[in-house]
Amino acid sequence: MMKEGERYELIFSGSGGQGLILAAIIFAEAAGVHDGFYVCQSQSYGPEARGGYSKAEVIMSKNPIDYPKAIRADLLLSMNQASCDHCFEVLKPEGLLVVDASLVHQIPTNRSVSIPFTEIARKSAGKEMVANMVALGAVGRISQSVSLKSLETALVARVPKRTVEMNLKALHAGIEAAEAVDLSALPKTIVPEDDEL
Repeated sequence: MMKEGERYELIFSGSGGQGLILAAIIFAEAAGVHDGFYVCQSQSYGPEARGGYSKAEVIMSKNPIDYPKAIRADLLLSMNQASCDHCFEVLKPEGLLVVDASLVHQIPTNRSVSIPFTEIARKSAGKEMVANMVALGAVGRISQSVSLKSLETALVARVPKRTVEMNLKALHAGIEAAEAVDLSALPKTIVPEDDEL
């Protein structure tokens, strides 16, 4: 967990249409509104309605935030290969890369967690479109920076009422998948793929 004065920076990246901006907003509201952190949330995306590049950042701290953008991310979520390739350089040496194993096959570090978010969404909720909520649950569990109850509350307040049950099911499936991850087995700092040879 964060010490006094520390920032925790997350980047949610992928393509337009994957719902990553919504996931980041829910994460930010869980941290700020429900858990009492100072939070900044921003996003950027390409001009395409779907399929283009999409990125959302969440900065959280116990103290007021002086700069609202990610400088060196603590956690990078990449939901496709292009976003992994594009954003990886912003990850700090001791940061963690979390990828959708269904869509990211070239992972640039062994300090990473691969979970098949899209496949889990299809199996748990019957729709790939909730892969963002599966990923949100996993990121919440892995980062341990927000309470899972706050994530649930923020999610229920943000998604359409008719989709609450499906989205909660996806969130819990992501939490469950992340609980199986042994973070202690990962190296303490990022090791580029080329250095492993």
